[in-house]
Amino acid sequence: MSTTYVPLISSGTAGPLGVLHLPRLWQKLSLEAAGKLAAGYPGCGKGYDGMTLGALGLDEQATKDFIAQNKPTYPQFEAWVKQNATSLNADSVAKHNAAVKGYIHDEGTRSSILSANGISGDQPQDAVNLNNLDDWFEFHQAVLK
Repeated sequence: MSTTYVPLISSGTAGPLGVLHLPRLWQKLSLEAAGKLAAGYPGCGKGYDGMTLGALGLDEQATKDFIAQNKPTYPQFEAWVKQNATSLNADSVAKHNAAVKGYIHDEGTRSSILSANGISGDQPQDAVNLNNLDDWFEFHQAVLK
C-alpha cells in the first residue's frame, strides 16, 4: 500500500458551513502538510482550491499555515474558517457553490479522463464528476490494482 494518498473527498461535498469543495481542500492541505499527498495533486491549486479561498476571502498562506501547524479535524478547520473568512455569507457561498457545480473542463481534459476510465461518449460533462472519475481511477491504480 502506498504511503501517499489520493484525496477522495469530492469537490461536490460540503461540510456544515455548506461550502462545496472546502472539505476536499482541507483534506489535500492536511495530506500535503503530512507529506502524504499523492503525486500530481497540488495541496492548493488554482482551480477549485483558489476559487474556494477567493470566495471566502481566505489568505492561501494563512490557511496552509493553520493546517500545517495545527493539524485540525474538519470541524476545527471550519471553526477557523468562520473566524478568518472575510466573505463568508449566504450570498458568497451560493455564488461559489454555483460556480463549482457549473465548472466545465476543456475538451482535452474531459476526453483524457473519460479515456483513462474506458468511457466513451460525452458524459459526464461537469468537472466535479470528471474529477471524481479521475480520483477513483488514480486510487485504483495506486492502491487496488
